[in-house]
Amino acid sequence: MEQLAKLQNYMNYPFVRYALLVGVLIALCSSLLGVILVLRRFSYIGDGLSHVAFGAMAVGTLFKLTNDTLFIMPVTVIAAILLLKSDRNSKVRGDAALAMLSVGALAIGYLVMNVFSTSANISGDVCTTLFGSTSILTLSHDEVMLCIIMSAITVIVFVIFYNRIFAVTFDESYAKATGINADFYQTLIAVITAVIIVLAMNLVGSLLITALLVFPALSAMRVFDSFKGVIIYAAVISVVGAAAGIIISILASTPVGATIVILDMVIFAVHNVIGKAGS
Repeated sequence: MEQLAKLQNYMNYPFVRYALLVGVLIALCSSLLGVILVLRRFSYIGDGLSHVAFGAMAVGTLFKLTNDTLFIMPVTVIAAILLLKSDRNSKVRGDAALAMLSVGALAIGYLVMNVFSTSANISGDVCTTLFGSTSILTLSHDEVMLCIIMSAITVIVFVIFYNRIFAVTFDESYAKATGINADFYQTLIAVITAVIIVLAMNLVGSLLITALLVFPALSAMRVFDSFKGVIIYAAVISVVGAAAGIIISILASTPVGATIVILDMVIFAVHNVIGKAGS
């Protein structure tokens, strides 16, 4: 009862409501994209693009941009498209290109923050960005609105192009043979992934974004066989995990990002047991 009364008291504060709203929306969008990325074996792309976003954020901070997101998002989207193109046309492909991009962007971001930062607590700033310690609880009204708009666009695009995305995900050659512009939808998926990763930085931080994409998808795949079933169930457990993680972190004063990821890990462990028992 005491914890319930404490939670009711916290819900009176706008920053808590903002955190829950943004957390639920990002978790929903991440789960939709996560299923596609896992099935196409692009699970680690979230980590690489999150490091690009970290580097872009550091540069944006250096130039004292009033809204870093408006700079970070285009840079991350461009990186996603270039990564997709290089995977097909370059001599450096797949995990090698992703590793180079990930490490390079992370190093640039950390170097810029150390050399040019005017903050008295550089380590704290870096930790917050990488692990999402407090940023989700300090969202402005404009950031919340941006998240709502981009999340709505993501869900609408996914619903409208569901059949084509399904075809491209499972058999790209067949999709091309039926007249579907597979390259366009691959690029569309990459762009949406980049957008969601930028938004998710406020929730779990740069280093934990991959968990938000992967764990709900893998959990759903343990108990469902159909694509639609996996998509819907992944969305449900991702939203529940994010909301519960934020609430627990507020009540227990634990880091938001780490709490959500650990909860997702527990959910995966439970579903893994259920999947083995049912097989």
